[in-house]
Amino acid sequence: MSYDADNIFARILRGEIPSIKVYEDDETYCFMDIMPRSPGHCLVIPKTSCRNILDATTEQLSACMVTVNKVANAAMKAFGADGATLQQFSEAAGGQEVFHLHFHVLPRYEGMRMGPAGTMGDMDEIRENAAKLISAMG
Repeated sequence: MSYDADNIFARILRGEIPSIKVYEDDETYCFMDIMPRSPGHCLVIPKTSCRNILDATTEQLSACMVTVNKVANAAMKAFGADGATLQQFSEAAGGQEVFHLHFHVLPRYEGMRMGPAGTMGDMDEIRENAAKLISAMG
């Protein structure tokens, strides 16, 4: 399968679709998930074209993992989380819906289940959570 340069994350990277940015460096971009399954749920993507983990280069994966580590630690601090869940889905059969490599970072709490998938979040709350994450990254 070839990379679709018009997927929603590629369009976010080009500034064609708005996003709530949490963190950015030369190789990665982190933004809030608008359908959060926990407070602070965000996504980390490489800035370069890549469908998923199956065609990712070691450089893309390494860059994403550095950002995932930074964001997960900030989420633990910002939200007083007990843990973090990292999710990555590859191909439709693996649950992937947007075909640009992305990692979900979800703050987690003892005894609390993740919220339902596919439910639009409150944008004001999502913006507030982004501010908390940004602040926690210093």
